[in-house]
Amino acid sequence: MTEHLTTHDELLDRVSAEWSGLLQQCGEQVPFVTPAWQQVWLRHFQGEKNLRILTLRDGERLVAVAPLLCNESAEFVGHHSICDYMDAIITPGFERAVLTALLGRLASDGVTHLDLRGLREDSPLLPALLEAAASAGYTARKEEEALSPNVELPATWDDYLGTLSKKDRHEMRRKMRRLDSAGDIQMRIITTAEEAAPLLDTLFHLMRISNHHKEEFLDRPGMQEFFRDMTVTMADAGMLRLYALYLDDVPVAMVHNLDVGGTLYMYNSGYDPAYSHYAVGLMSKALLVRDAIESGRTRVDFMRGDESYKYDLGGKDRHVYRVLLEKA
Repeated sequence: MTEHLTTHDELLDRVSAEWSGLLQQCGEQVPFVTPAWQQVWLRHFQGEKNLRILTLRDGERLVAVAPLLCNESAEFVGHHSICDYMDAIITPGFERAVLTALLGRLASDGVTHLDLRGLREDSPLLPALLEAAASAGYTARKEEEALSPNVELPATWDDYLGTLSKKDRHEMRRKMRRLDSAGDIQMRIITTAEEAAPLLDTLFHLMRISNHHKEEFLDRPGMQEFFRDMTVTMADAGMLRLYALYLDDVPVAMVHNLDVGGTLYMYNSGYDPAYSHYAVGLMSKALLVRDAIESGRTRVDFMRGDESYKYDLGGKDRHVYRVLLEKA
């Protein structure tokens, strides 16, 4: 199959429509490898790095896209602190052929090492990459990079509660009752750029006061500008679902999600510690899970990090890997 594949350098704008179509064929869709996300990340963080959108075609048919930043080394477009997962997009069944051709092209172009981060444990690229490395003259090393808890969603909220431990189920119901008794509770769901943009200052405030790591994240150069642009871009692409929990018309918690392929990817969140008695941080996420079930989603991905609330909500670990390839 490899001899029938041709490798090309293409412009992101020109291949983005085909790229989006390819994603529909490739199982679980990840927001960070969509053209919309890649374009907004590059606008803010590409800097002096050389962008290469390497495509592989079987005749005219697009079978793979590998978005890379390259010189003598190569890495995926993105950064692991901003893009929880990274990957190439490959038509099922073509993984080994694509990786053999791709690594051969990079080797011939003088790329001496690759640092590929953010690969989910179920990424089809992962085993194919390790298998194809030697034929292109690379040695490969796989390292565990992070844990990423997920919860698969059953058909009903009651079924979901039944998946929790007895202790967590009891705590969930107790905290729900306490929140319900606190006053007028509203969970607002925002999906459009026009609605979301004015709420970002509130989200940033809640992130800052709830967690100093989130405050440091927001204070990184260019981060707030990226976050605003990304939110509008993803909303315009139909991939934003922002939850805002109000108590007596006061915003007390918010959760920013990327909504792709039946999965809610929980990108960031914040809450007001003054309302900790009502566990508004945890409850905003529990209400999000309930809405995800009722609206037909199949998974909530809590993404990188082993924070305790993810397991309280039934999260099960998936591993995220880093693969390092060196020219032998």
